[in-house]
Amino acid sequence: MVCDEIRAGRADKGVIVCGTGVGAAIAANKVPGIRAALCHDVYLAHQCVEHDDVHVLCMGAQIIGIKLAEDILSAFLNAEFSIDEHFRRRVAKLADMEIRAAKELLETN
Repeated sequence: MVCDEIRAGRADKGVIVCGTGVGAAIAANKVPGIRAALCHDVYLAHQCVEHDDVHVLCMGAQIIGIKLAEDILSAFLNAEFSIDEHFRRRVAKLADMEIRAAKELLETN
């Protein structure tokens, strides 16, 4: 799976395409350490990386055409996570939320 390649360090970013992209985003975000975003426009494709350090781009094949998909993919692949401390703190908070949720899950099982 795309997420396994990212977690193993064999890839920095990945792309998942399904009918709407929604299922792909939900599934990818269930994988610890992965941040996935559903993007159907170029702005979101670069902003999700720049502001939220997203690793996985999800797109819907039934929603967008090939030319737009190519533009979105290019924006996603060429974007870099911002060095702005505000965004770095925000992503650290997301990681903390993930760790807390995992601990709670382990404690209840």
